[in-house]
Amino acid sequence: MSQCHVCSGNRFHEEVTSEVFRVGDRLLLVENIPVMVCDRCGEEVFERDTMERVRILLHGDTRPIRTVEVGVFSF
Repeated sequence: MSQCHVCSGNRFHEEVTSEVFRVGDRLLLVENIPVMVCDRCGEEVFERDTMERVRILLHGDTRPIRTVEVGVFSF
């Protein structure tokens, strides 16, 4: 990681995060995704290999480890 695309900062640290993805008409939660976080502005950046693993989880044969109920609101 060389430079933040939001603030041009150049220092990052690694954290884990969770993200919800829409695949067709389904919402899927992926937990514990490694992410690089800009020390200056907090922007989260996923590395290419990480996103490829997420894509395989969402579109491959992997089954979810559990199911959770999600409340839906309309604005």
